[in-house]
Amino acid sequence: MKIKWYGHSAFGITSANGVHIVTDPYTVGAYDGALGYKAITDRADVILQSHDHPDHAGGRVPGNAVVLRDAGVHKVRGVEFRALATDHDASGGRERGSNTVFVFAVDGVTVAFMGDIGHVLTAEQAATIGPVDVLFVPVGGHFTVDAAGATAIAEQLHAKVTFPMHFKTPACGFPIAAVEPFLKNKPRVDRPGGAEVELTPETLAGPRVIVLDYAG
Repeated sequence: MKIKWYGHSAFGITSANGVHIVTDPYTVGAYDGALGYKAITDRADVILQSHDHPDHAGGRVPGNAVVLRDAGVHKVRGVEFRALATDHDASGGRERGSNTVFVFAVDGVTVAFMGDIGHVLTAEQAATIGPVDVLFVPVGGHFTVDAAGATAIAEQLHAKVTFPMHFKTPACGFPIAAVEPFLKNKPRVDRPGGAEVELTPETLAGPRVIVLDYAG
């Protein structure tokens, strides 16, 4: 499995047989230019959309992708996606609406993409998701869980590899935190350099955090 970070919460996940999944493709220049990541130019077979805010939806991605938004079980290109309804805030969605979490397996590796989750998981939600190998979780706070909340989610799901997302970078003008608070006291943090990494059995031995550079 190969992972590429385009920026914000947009990742490309490519299976060994070439199925390419893109998460939350942003609208370039959203929020009056506050989101400065470049356009995604890689083809997508499947797009996972956690909610409909412009920094997570509306981005044009090459290819004729199937877009998944709703809770339920979906099977596309041989991959089964379990989509769970959660909230974008800690007030039952009253502040910022709903959020969809996607759980799926690629190359025998269980992946959870948390979207813009705004709360730690309930015991029932954590049990429904189950332990995961790879976790994509927002860490910047303000609009989502913060470093402490993201750490709690990683622990709830016994994540082996965690990719932080939705944090402050030079291309993101949002009032959110940088990645460093989340990295504090983590047992292992890898910064491979560049926007892409290939996961290996050694990588998946975990636990570890992998921080990628954004592609655009």
